[in-house]
Formats: sequence, C-alpha cells, structure tokens
Amino acid sequence: MNISEYHNAEFRQFVQDHLEGDPALLLFKYQGKVGFDLKAAVQQIAARQKAAKKLPAWSKNLILLFPASISVEQSSSEQTAGLKSIGRTGGWMIDLTGGFGVDCHHLSQGFEKGVYCEQQTELFQISTHNLSALNPGKFDFVEGDGLEFLRKSAQHFDLIYADPARRGTGNQKLYKLQDCEPNVVGAWSLLKSKSNSILLKASPMLDLTQAWAEIPDIQKITVVSVRNEVKELLLHWDKANEGAPRIISVVDLDSGFPPFEFEPSAEDQAESQFSEAGKYLVEPLAGILKAGAFNLFGERFGLKKLERNSHLYTTETFASGIPGRVFEVLREISPKKQDSKTYFPSSKVNVICRNYVLGAEELKKKLGVKDGGEDYLIGTQTATGFKLYWCKRVQ
Repeated sequence: MNISEYHNAEFRQFVQDHLEGDPALLLFKYQGKVGFDLKAAVQQIAARQKAAKKLPAWSKNLILLFPASISVEQSSSEQTAGLKSIGRTGGWMIDLTGGFGVDCHHLSQGFEKGVYCEQQTELFQISTHNLSALNPGKFDFVEGDGLEFLRKSAQHFDLIYADPARRGTGNQKLYKLQDCEPNVVGAWSLLKSKSNSILLKASPMLDLTQAWAEIPDIQKITVVSVRNEVKELLLHWDKANEGAPRIISVVDLDSGFPPFEFEPSAEDQAESQFSEAGKYLVEPLAGILKAGAFNLFGERFGLKKLERNSHLYTTETFASGIPGRVFEVLREISPKKQDSKTYFPSSKVNVICRNYVLGAEELKKKLGVKDGGEDYLIGTQTATGFKLYWCKRVQ
C-alpha cells in the first residue's frame, strides 16, 4: 500500500469505525463511495482482525500499519517477543531480519539504540513507520541485507538478533539453519566478532541436536510454547558464558509452570523405570517432549513410563505442579464400537493417541465418536501391547 494513504484522516477514521466489520461486505458496500484507497483500508481492517489474538496491543493501535498477512503470520506474537526481551539490556542492538518489527520493538526496550534491517521495501516502509511511532528516535533503519550492513559497520553490538527465513524456492519449509536466509551458520564468525550476545529464532521443527551440530558454540536452547503448543526455538550465545555447560530450557507461556531446565548430559545419564498403567497417566508438556527429556522427566517427578517409545508416564499418587496433563484412569476398555457406545453414549470423548496402532482421527472414525465433553480416551502402547484407557483429566 501507499504509506501516505494512511495519513489521510478519512482513511484512518474508516479503519477505526469498521474494525469489526466484514471485509468483503465493506468492499462491496463502500466501493466508489469514498475518497481514499478502499482496498488498502479494508486490508488494514482484515489484518488487524487476523492479528487480534497474536498481537492484541498492536491490532488496537490505530497509529500502526499492518502488512500483507504472510508477514504477520510469520512474526512473533507479543507474548513470545516479550519473553525474548527479559533481562536483555545494553547500548546497541541490531535485528538483522526485522520483518514486521515485533521482536525488534520488544528486544530494543532495554537498549539505548536499535538497528532495524529489512530487504522487502514495503515491509521496511511499514515497520519504519511503526517503530518510529512506538519509539521515536531509538532506531536506525537499514533497507537491505542485514549481514552486508554488519560486515561494513564499525559498530560493536551488545545483541545481534536474527530470525532467518524458513521458506525456500517453491515455498517449501526449511529446517536446517544453514538452508535458511540469511545463512547464520556460514556467517557465525562474523556474528561473534561483532557482538557480545547472539540470539537466533529457529523453527519449532528444528532438531535440537541438529542445531548444536551446525553451531557448536550455542550454549542454550529455549523451547518456547504457548498453552502447550511449541511455537519457536531460541538459540543463545553469550561471550561471557563461553565454556559453560549446554542447557535446554522449556518455557510454556500461560501454563503457570516454571521453566523445565536441564543439561543434555543429564538426560543421557537418566534411566526410565517402566510399569503398566496405574491410577494416573501423565503426558508431559509438548515442549518437554520436543526437548527430548524422556528419561529425565520421569526421574525428576517419580514417574514410570508405560513403554520406551510411548512417552506417557504413570503413578499411583502425584503432587500438583507436574509440567503436563494428568489423567485419572477410570478403566481400560476394548477398541470396539459397541464399548464406546456403552461408555460414551453422547458419542463425544476427547481422543489422544500416543504410540498407538491407530492415529487419533482413525480411532475416532472406527469408534464413531467426536472430540468433546469431559471424558478422555487415551490410546497407547505398554509392555503388554496396545491399550485404550477411559480417563478424566485432573490437572
């Protein structure tokens, strides 16, 4: 869109007045009846509606501009961006891959000066407008390749941040760091020479051992989840911590659980105990499973695994605060449609399959049930075979 259009008072008033309107109907109703770019105004309304949950404060701020939806979809949420900023202070920081600027804005809060870099012209213009409005005078803006700017800059930064693009030609998703743009693996020596601290955002699909194989200097990996859904990985390097043991930290925002932290070597040394299902079944947070703490989780909380590859745990008693979902086992049932009708006459039960012979959707179809209600049906494998457990969630 033409940035100057947004300075049109009538344009901005229209956006404000129709924030909850149907974009398609607005286009139809006001076509040819307004003195500004109607399509651009409706795009602003639609983008704010899509971003309402992810960016609640930004979507309500009428001073800010919103880009095409793909840029918003790929940006961090206000919540995860806020997490990145905790404890980060200093003189200068730089965001090599500025994008929509959400991370840049939050990370810059503890710094005297920020540098925002972005190659896409429209996105650069939008974010320059937004960041200047939010933090007047704080940022220098660089339209172009962030790594090229870094190579030529004489400035030493207290923090370098990058969120490499994870889509290649044909829009396929990329999971290796070295395949992303910019290639932070190839530029690692440059990044270290220009900073005291480096923070990289990576795909939640990236394997943690792969990250360490590509960049052995990484000292800490944070697995970031929101309400038990893994959203991103954060890779940390700090000059002051060189030589420190590697750490994995699992943070689940909105859950109330403290971070689950461990050294990868502790997982290697931990041993699982095994048992058939007892009174309770425990499913660890998704972030803990992503982090690969399969043995350590059971060891820390006194739980036994059902089977080596099932990653469900059991106990006869439990203390509140186990980072995961806890289910009370009511009984084991057979995988027959008639049994499901007996125990779930409403045909509603929440189905979970972990290392089971069928996936959740296949099992629901076989039993003729749909997700819903307060009952749970957990399909998994124990040492004695595939099992189905009727459960109630207690945590």
